[in-house]
Amino acid sequence: MGEQATTAAAIRATPAADGLRPRLPAALVTEPTTRPAYTPLPEPQLGHLRRLTDDRGVWEHAKYDEPRTEHGYCTDDNARALVVACHHQGASLDATVVAAVTLRFVLDARDGAGGFRNRRRADGVWLDEPRSDDADGRALWALGTAARSAPAAWQRDEAAAAFATVQPIDSPDLRPHATAVLGAVEMLAVDPAHMPARRVAMEGAARIADAASRRDPWIEPRLTYDDARLPEALLAAGGTLRQRSYTDLGLELLSWLVEDQTHEGHFSFTPVGGRVPGGPRPAFDQQPLEAAAMAAACARAFSLTAEPAWRALTTRAAGWLLGANDTGAILYDPDSGGTCDGLAEHGVNLNRGAESTIAGIAALQAARSTYPLVGLAR
Repeated sequence: MGEQATTAAAIRATPAADGLRPRLPAALVTEPTTRPAYTPLPEPQLGHLRRLTDDRGVWEHAKYDEPRTEHGYCTDDNARALVVACHHQGASLDATVVAAVTLRFVLDARDGAGGFRNRRRADGVWLDEPRSDDADGRALWALGTAARSAPAAWQRDEAAAAFATVQPIDSPDLRPHATAVLGAVEMLAVDPAHMPARRVAMEGAARIADAASRRDPWIEPRLTYDDARLPEALLAAGGTLRQRSYTDLGLELLSWLVEDQTHEGHFSFTPVGGRVPGGPRPAFDQQPLEAAAMAAACARAFSLTAEPAWRALTTRAAGWLLGANDTGAILYDPDSGGTCDGLAEHGVNLNRGAESTIAGIAALQAARSTYPLVGLAR
C-alpha cells in the first residue's frame, strides 16, 4: 500500500509533456510476458446475446448457454444490452433485434414519474417499485446511447423523448451517477443544448468529484464493482462540458486504478465482495464486468489524450477475456460471443449469463474503437 500510494502521488505530481494529464508509469504499458498473446482481438459477436433475448427482453441468467427463464429479466441487463447493440459496427440482424427489444424494455420500465423499475417476471409482471438506483443510472445511459446511435430513426427519436422526461439521480451510491453521466454525454452529442442532459452530467460529475476530494488514493474506502466507471464518467463529463478539472481528475484516478489492478503485466481485477485499495492479488472470483469497465475507461482516456499507453491498456483489458489474466483461462467464445460468468482460482464459471456476455462484447467494442481505421492490426 505504501509503495503504491507513493507511486500514485508521483503520478499526480508529475505533469505531462502536453500539460493535459499525468502520465502513466512506463511499467504499466509494457506488454505482458506471462500470459498468452491476445491480439488481434476477435470481432464482437452478438449471437449468444440474441439467444438470451426473446420478444420481451434479455433473460438475466443462463445455465451454461441456456436461458434460465425462471429468473426473469432486469432493467440493468436490458439497458446494458441496448448500449452494446447500439455500438455494434456494421449491418447485423442480431444487433437490430436486440436494440429493438431492449429499447422497448427500458421504455416499459418507466413509472411515469421519471423512475425505472428493475425486476420483471417471465410473464411480464414487474416485481419492484420504481427508483432502483442502478437501474435508473443504466437506463439513462442506454437512452442517451440509443438517442445517438440506435439503428433506426424512430428508435433514436423515442429514446431522446424519454430522456427528456427522466428525473435526476438521487442516490448515495456513485455508480448510478456515473452511468447517468455517460448517458447524458451521449444525449449532449445529439443536442448540445439539451438542458436535462446537461444537468444530469453536471450534477453527476460534481458528485463524483466531491467524493474524490475527500479520500486518497481512491474515491471510496473499498474497491467494489464497476469501479472504472467512476473515472470514465469524469472523463466523459470533462470532455463534453469542457471542464479541465474533471478530465485531469479522471485521468489521475484511472491511472491509480490501473496500477492497483495490474499484476505481472496483466489485469487482476477486484473480486466479488471487493477488497481494500492495495489489497493482496490475485483474488477471486473476478468478473467480466470489470474488464468492460476498464476497457471503456481507458478507451475514453485515449480519445481525449491520444496517448498510445491508453490504447494499449484498452487492448489489455479486453485481452483479460482471452487469457491475459491471473490463470490464463479464456472466458470469451469468439464464435458465439458468449462470456463465462466469472474467473475462479481453478477455472471459470461456465454459465454465460447476460451481464457477462454483454461485458465481453462491450470490452471488445471499446478496444476496437481505439483502432478506427485499421482494426486491431499492429
